[in-house]
Amino acid sequence: MATEIATLGGGCFWCLEAVYQELKGVEHVESGYTGGRVPNPTYEQVCEGTTGHAEVVRITFDTDVVTYREVLEIFFTIHDPTTLNRQGNDVGTQYRSVIYYHSPEQQDTAKHVIAEMANVWDAPIVTELSPAETYYKAEDYHQNYFRQHPLQGYCAFVVAPKVAKFRKTFAERINSEVE
Repeated sequence: MATEIATLGGGCFWCLEAVYQELKGVEHVESGYTGGRVPNPTYEQVCEGTTGHAEVVRITFDTDVVTYREVLEIFFTIHDPTTLNRQGNDVGTQYRSVIYYHSPEQQDTAKHVIAEMANVWDAPIVTELSPAETYYKAEDYHQNYFRQHPLQGYCAFVVAPKVAKFRKTFAERINSEVE
């Protein structure tokens, strides 16, 4: 098995985590923070919007089952890459759309996918493309959040529709253990 890591920010990390946990070939998804200047930030600090960090997910996936390109295509389907520093009611730089690449190959693939997605969306893509930086795992209570709290308000009204869209759009890509 050949594994690779993708680090993506597309709004609240609970949404991305919930979707990628269901993707066939994904070995692990972890919520965290990256892209800022404060070491070991807390959720509260990141939410203040003063650390420079984005809420991200770090996805470890089996490249024999799912490609980095496919991971990115799903990313552009489950969040709005045209809104600067915002996803729905979540507003601030911590919710920016960003791809942190881990290799020149990932950078190249991301550039191509962003260019292709520019033809899909009606507004300009504002997704940042940056080299992977120091990553900080989010607090334990943020891990597996949707699975543990599916009826919590934000999960029911924001996360669940994104998971449903993923399931409908990428039905053949769902991990059979989650169905």
